[in-house]
Amino acid sequence: MASERPAESPTFRSIASPVAVIVVCAIGLTFLGLTILFSASVSLKKDPYFYLDKQVIGVVAAGLLCFVASRINLDYARRASAWIAAAALILLVLVLVPHLGVSVKGSRRWLGYGAARLQVSEFAKLAMVFCLAHYLALNQTRIGDLKRGYLYPLAIIGAFTGLILLEPDFGTAALALSVGLILLFLSGAKWRYMLPTIALSAMAFALLVANNPNRLRRFTAFLDVEGNRQGGTYQLYQSLEAFAAGGTSGAGLGQGRQQINFLPEAHTDFIFAVVGEELGMWFTLGVVAVFAIMFIAGLAHLRRAPNLFHFLLATGCLLLMCLQSIVNLGVVTGVLPTKGMSLPFISAGLSNLLLMGLLVGILINTQRTWARASLPRGAGAMREVLA
Repeated sequence: MASERPAESPTFRSIASPVAVIVVCAIGLTFLGLTILFSASVSLKKDPYFYLDKQVIGVVAAGLLCFVASRINLDYARRASAWIAAAALILLVLVLVPHLGVSVKGSRRWLGYGAARLQVSEFAKLAMVFCLAHYLALNQTRIGDLKRGYLYPLAIIGAFTGLILLEPDFGTAALALSVGLILLFLSGAKWRYMLPTIALSAMAFALLVANNPNRLRRFTAFLDVEGNRQGGTYQLYQSLEAFAAGGTSGAGLGQGRQQINFLPEAHTDFIFAVVGEELGMWFTLGVVAVFAIMFIAGLAHLRRAPNLFHFLLATGCLLLMCLQSIVNLGVVTGVLPTKGMSLPFISAGLSNLLLMGLLVGILINTQRTWARASLPRGAGAMREVLA
């Protein structure tokens, strides 16, 4: 009689888990960001370490938040989801109040004083995911009902999206709306409700863009990058020039020239172009592959979810990371119209870095929590959703 195969230890399962893959990818992208940020910011200030020092502080703070988020009891925190959502909505309102919200380039997105400020909408996205996951799990048996199962959660999504739009921040609002609708769909919402909502949302965003001369000019300029390279597509044109200058092997670290005199926002929204110029095409494809690996690992992790709340919460965290990276990569490479949005883990910016720390911490938390669950692997909420 053959001997039974020994069971894998919890420690081995944790090391070999999909979440471990996500953590390794996040750490690698963060170190890449520190390296490229130093190169991209050499000429931006008299002190070449200005942005690097700030980013190192942000990485340490994000690491601490990651640790805290990985240790809290998610089921206890779930009981406060309504309070978390209310606090986030109040902060989104305070951002719009003159002398409280910090205005930069015509948008009120920050709270703080001087150089110390946080972009509230970044954390509001996570609060929306938390509240939505709780509500949809609590009303799982009523998802087919128009009022309780669709309109109420849609109102939650609309409250967050609407306040972010008022800042105005079209990109973050579109991201929050997309994540919210995907969670609503995965919870079992019916197509006959979803399709009209998606169509109306697209029409609303189109009207908002059409009625805003600056955004309309930016969108129409995107349709002819070469013809508008001295105007609305200047950033994008210089970004594409950076990729062309880098070629396949790159100019070498610190040898890029586009960010010195030509490429605006090289340390934030367009840092991926600096990666392309200095490290080349193969390295940029590697960065894209790392984000793809994170997404695939996240999908593998979701199969272990013990209930709908944990499934939706983990899905929301994964989408907030991966959809934002898709938007940034699409903008920098000219696939999407220009929109200011950070590249997760790499771009300079305290608020998004702190959010990424929280998201990774929650995923680590779910790994620890689900490992203690008594349900067999694959018998969680994913099967319920697909059934």
